Amino acid sequence: MDIFRRKSSIGLLTLVAVLLVSANAIVAYRSVAVLEHSQSWVQHTYQVIAQVEIIMGSEKDAETGERGFLITGDPRFLEPFSTAERELPRELDLFQRLTADNASQQSRLADMRNRITVRNQLLEHAIDLRQGGTSMAQAALAVTERGKIEMDALRQIGKDMQAEETRLLEVRLAEARTADIRTRITVTLATILDIILIVVMSRYLYRERELRRKTELQAVELREANEHIIASTAEIRELNETLERRVNQRTSELEATNRELEAFSYSVSHDLRAPLRTVDGFSLALEEDYAEAVDENGKDYIRRIRAGVQRMGQLIDALLQLSRITRGEVESSEFDLSGLADSVASTLVQENPDRSIEFRIEPGLNAIGDQRLIRVALENLFGNSVKFTSRIPSAVIEFGRDLEQNAYFVRDNGAGFDMAYADRLFSAFHRLHGDKDFKGSGIGLATVSRIVHRHHGKIWATSEVNNGATFFFSLE
Repeated sequence: MDIFRRKSSIGLLTLVAVLLVSANAIVAYRSVAVLEHSQSWVQHTYQVIAQVEIIMGSEKDAETGERGFLITGDPRFLEPFSTAERELPRELDLFQRLTADNASQQSRLADMRNRITVRNQLLEHAIDLRQGGTSMAQAALAVTERGKIEMDALRQIGKDMQAEETRLLEVRLAEARTADIRTRITVTLATILDIILIVVMSRYLYRERELRRKTELQAVELREANEHIIASTAEIRELNETLERRVNQRTSELEATNRELEAFSYSVSHDLRAPLRTVDGFSLALEEDYAEAVDENGKDYIRRIRAGVQRMGQLIDALLQLSRITRGEVESSEFDLSGLADSVASTLVQENPDRSIEFRIEPGLNAIGDQRLIRVALENLFGNSVKFTSRIPSAVIEFGRDLEQNAYFVRDNGAGFDMAYADRLFSAFHRLHGDKDFKGSGIGLATVSRIVHRHHGKIWATSEVNNGATFFFSLE
């Protein structure tokens, strides 16, 4: 199985390596493609700028040829004009195709076409006048004012076109630089990852070779160990028989110890209660019959004696309950957990008629366990929440099932506790609040913990100081 797993691991690692290298190649290719795309747009912008210059140059050639003809009357000067008239439509169409995605440039182009048409008509009119025998001055006068206006407008449109392309050029150059940096980084990272992958593969293959060598050595050792185990079977069998005798002996001793603990619990419940009742009775007699014979300090001492005696009695009851829970058999059955919780909650509400306590119990909950022990656990958990919400005007106690935690919970809006001391919650006599703040024996949560553990479950809590607490428990 180990050899099969190692072969599978090698195949899986090879597949992962191929996928990573392929992914690196794809990422690098895409980065280069983005860079080429950005550079193509830069070249496109340069081409558009050059095209604007060609258009304006053609228009200037036409104007220069027309002026030469007007001055000299020589038809040879009309050749640049004629060439410009032939080339300008193609040059304008090329500019239109180059800027098809730029609405503002298309609008300027339309305006330029109109201006060029008007300008050329004026030039043709002047040429016609000069060819008809009109003097140069008269022909030039016919187009000077209007022609200047149209030429200035053409120059401005050309400047606007170049300004727009210059702006786009700056943006696209920045994008190209960014794409170049990203491409360099991507290719560098991909190369580094490939190198790391090669190193990892090399180390893994080296380790596999070492493992194979060690496996062969272990196989030899295992054969020798197997021979030794076979030779020692009789000895192990004898040790098992000895261990079984020891287990039976320890079981008998444990049963005897449990009987002694039971007798001790009985002794505690009867032998300690008698002197406590005596102390409580005489202190009560002192308080009632000799109240006038002692001062206020004496009365306070008597009250403290009685309170201590009563607290001792409560601790004895709690210890006995904890002892009974530890010793008793767990009788599991399915029961209505929501109904049991309602019953415990009703009892606590009746015991605290002067308080505003709201129990919110999720209906329809069932559980499998010892119903008697679970009732004790709920009494302690609910009672704990009632106690620690005593300073809240309107206490709210919730009981339900948390599906995410797969556990039941008891939540309140009481005093809470510091999570730094959460590990002390479920130990006997460990209390996180002083007895002056909240009365208690320190046994309740230890009892709950013992019940939950006897059901093979878990119990834990979360809280914030002055922001309530939530106790979770599960039952297996």
